[in-house]
Amino acid sequence: MTPPTLSETTPGRDLKRRFVWVGLAMVAGVVALAVQLYRLQITQGEEYAAKSVANFVKEVRLRADRGLIKDRRGTILVDSRPSFDAFVTPAFCTNCAQDVLPRLGELLGWDEPMRKKVEDQVKSARRTAPFQPLPVRIDLTRDEYDRINARRDMLDGVDVVPVPHRNYRTSSVLSHVLGYMNEITTEELEKLNSEGGHYALGDYIGRRGLERYFESTVRGTDGVRKEVVNARGKVIEEFSDKLGKDAVVSSRPGNNLVLSIDMRLQEEAERAFPGAAGSVVAVDVKTGLIRAVVSRPGFDPNLLTGRITPAQMASLAKDPLQPMINRISADHFSPGSTFKVITALAAYKSGLFRPETVVTCPGGYRLGSRTWRCHKDSGHGPVNGRTALQYSCDTWYYKVADTIGLDPIAEMGKALGLGAPTGIGVLAEVPGIMPSSEYHNKASPGGYTKGMALNSAIGQGDDNVTPLQMAMVYAAIGNGGTLYKPQLVERVEGLDGEVLQQFDPQVVNKVEIPEAHRKAVVEGLVATAMVPGGTAYRAMVQSGLKGVTVAGKTGTAQVASLGAVRLKTHQMDFFQRDHAWFAGFAPAEDPEIAVVVINEHGGHGGADAAPTAMAVMKKYFDLKKEDAANPPPRQNTPYVSTLPDAPSVADVLTRSTAVAGGDDAAAD
Repeated sequence: MTPPTLSETTPGRDLKRRFVWVGLAMVAGVVALAVQLYRLQITQGEEYAAKSVANFVKEVRLRADRGLIKDRRGTILVDSRPSFDAFVTPAFCTNCAQDVLPRLGELLGWDEPMRKKVEDQVKSARRTAPFQPLPVRIDLTRDEYDRINARRDMLDGVDVVPVPHRNYRTSSVLSHVLGYMNEITTEELEKLNSEGGHYALGDYIGRRGLERYFESTVRGTDGVRKEVVNARGKVIEEFSDKLGKDAVVSSRPGNNLVLSIDMRLQEEAERAFPGAAGSVVAVDVKTGLIRAVVSRPGFDPNLLTGRITPAQMASLAKDPLQPMINRISADHFSPGSTFKVITALAAYKSGLFRPETVVTCPGGYRLGSRTWRCHKDSGHGPVNGRTALQYSCDTWYYKVADTIGLDPIAEMGKALGLGAPTGIGVLAEVPGIMPSSEYHNKASPGGYTKGMALNSAIGQGDDNVTPLQMAMVYAAIGNGGTLYKPQLVERVEGLDGEVLQQFDPQVVNKVEIPEAHRKAVVEGLVATAMVPGGTAYRAMVQSGLKGVTVAGKTGTAQVASLGAVRLKTHQMDFFQRDHAWFAGFAPAEDPEIAVVVINEHGGHGGADAAPTAMAVMKKYFDLKKEDAANPPPRQNTPYVSTLPDAPSVADVLTRSTAVAGGDDAAAD
């Protein structure tokens, strides 16, 4: 074998070369480490030394403004105002339960249960989110703010932060529509965040009404600001400034809601409504958009969104008028004679009755051994379909019910939306009751009897409707049979006014009403309001509404059983008085606006509900002329109320005593 030359590779030489490369790699690593150590210890040593004291970069939430809520002309009904809130960050609250929270509770006037509640919240948050600021008092008063500021050095982990606070400019007006806000629950927090939300413990979310229904629309996107803090949570300014441009991410406000409500018409409805309790609904006949809506009594959303006390909550809960109940759609009532349009349409559809069909009214109707009384004890004499509506003669409708039975009446009522929710969505709803023979066979002891049909025919018995349902019924009769879904919001706008979503009219049902039948009913309704002797004629004349033909129906819904002697309204206890109704539309030839009024325990429809509806209609047509002459610009003007306080039960009792002796009999 020939020995290798010097130029050839040997195993030893190859190994030596590998050692050289490994050595060079180790040297490069040491150099890189030395450079990094130099940067950390010399170049940025002071900064990292400061951070190492507590090693915290705190993230502060920048709360976003919720979107505005405006009326259809741009008047701002709900916005945000500055509020100072007190927060506790558990990680920075040293000796919290023994020192900081008792001291904070003393400054803010907490009682023992409140202090214990906050202690438990902070204890829980220390385990789950120690660096998340926890709100412990919202909307500090000036004195509370000053007291905390004066003792800031003794309150480790306590911060006072400016936060947007919801501001309801309408007070109790539209309170059931707007809703209110309060603190999110743990269960809601988990659910909403699992669905992609960005909520934290202590956040406020919408409750009821528009605030609840459009929560994701009006809620903005929070921003964040990063700060370098020490172990006590105090900001180290010189190092916070070095975090760079990414240290602040701005918040983005929520989108705005533009309602279908016109506050000019709304104010007139509030001003004209005399009752301590009840509702007014004004709806566009051709679209289903709601132009004004009253639910009285209401509540102050600012109080419920703020620091409401247990005593205040108890007062709301114990109020016999139940101000937290939305009377527009979440409470139902017997409709009284306003229901008679449905009975009339069912009678004409049956073919057994025509508008010319005459029934003689002696003051009641006898069925078997019982007599059903007409509201006019002396009777109306011979009446046909038109005059039966005009004078609200019960006897004509008793005869219809005795002849055709209950089911055809129930069928017509259901076609027009009774017995089912309207689908408004924004407001809680009850379906009401549109009884049939099947309903009574299930719900009534002994099952269905013919007398039940007589009661239902005049809007009594088990008939129960919401004011909103009746408004949509009359709107459908006015427009020829189109039942719309009622809506409160016209559109959603961005910050710059760009329309992001438009809510177009939605048809729920097309009811086949022969024009001859509809015309006969409308003629009766017009006679009710426009012809002397009609139960709404006096209210129409006194309203000053001229040049507009009104079609309407009064109603007086019985609350307590009639005794042997019929008492006057002022002689009865408030809660025993009848409900006063009016429902109608105008102009009768080409309806634009439908108005329904229920004055709970108000007395009689002609005297205690019709005047409100006439005032609303007059205002509607006055505004129409005014806007045609001077088109109003859309503007973001904060709403300022000029309304007087709503009447109390005592006011209503005083007023009814003062006007005792009026013609109740003609005011059905």
